Amino acid sequence: MAAVPEVALRHGAGRPMPAVGVGTADSAATSPETKRSAALAALEVGFRHFDTAALYGTEAPLGEAIAEATRRGLVASREEVFVTTKLWCTQCHPGLVLPSLRESLRNLQMEYVDLYLIHWPISVKPGPPMLPLKREGAVPFDFEGVWRAMEECHRLGLAKAIGVSNFTTKHLDKLLAVATIPPAVNQVEMNPVWQQRTVREYCAAKGIRVAAYSPLGGQNWIGEGNDVMESPVLADIARARGKSIAQVSLRWIHEQGVTPIPKSYNKERLKQNLEIFDWELTEEDRLKIRQIPQKKIVTAARMFSPDGEFASVDLSDMEIVEE
Repeated sequence: MAAVPEVALRHGAGRPMPAVGVGTADSAATSPETKRSAALAALEVGFRHFDTAALYGTEAPLGEAIAEATRRGLVASREEVFVTTKLWCTQCHPGLVLPSLRESLRNLQMEYVDLYLIHWPISVKPGPPMLPLKREGAVPFDFEGVWRAMEECHRLGLAKAIGVSNFTTKHLDKLLAVATIPPAVNQVEMNPVWQQRTVREYCAAKGIRVAAYSPLGGQNWIGEGNDVMESPVLADIARARGKSIAQVSLRWIHEQGVTPIPKSYNKERLKQNLEIFDWELTEEDRLKIRQIPQKKIVTAARMFSPDGEFASVDLSDMEIVEE
């Protein structure tokens, strides 16, 4: 298997970011033991990049898995693993950013994270991390105050790099206008069915690395099917290349200069997700993928309960759909 390339982040004081990671978003119904075992399996097959969040309930199982992998000699030390976690919407207030990161670090049993992200350009009244959000709880997002607190996390060495998630070019404009340290990463929903050309072009021009969640089209929790895994275009390319549809999707994302973060609890599929670096797509493959009809799954509206009203903020200010 080819070695996993790494990308130096613009202000990353820590190790470079491996070019593929493992997502850990999960439902509360999955046991901590299953989550820990999945992270351990990923470490065993060679993953060194993990993505978690305060919301996911996977920080503690991930921290335990990395500690166990270190004890077993699978990794030499915690420094070998690149760990991202995220600040939830209820904590997007200047005075809550640092305490939230400290809590995440306690859960992870770590001194620092490699990357700390603002999970959404949404701020709601303080409370425990939960979904759906209450409409009446939404308040205007204090870009300057929250980002200053993120910068403080970086200065204290608790986050080697800082960034954002689900930010459109409009949100990034607001952030860059007040940032002393620009965001190193913008993590967004991206795959062949939602290609994020506008955001990618903007981030490339600004030196912001893009990371892709749902690179295999996950997030269709309500059973609408999966437009990536069921794509006839990707299936044809996979057959011609002797690869899986997942590998074609991940390889395409990698070729766009983006870091995919697929999630799997299956050890064989985890292994396959790493096998994307010693081959490439043809120009014809890329052209076919570019022509796939576009469809976004995750929207700001989906984050909120349909009940209630927005009192002090407009949904359009939080929307993350951008062609």
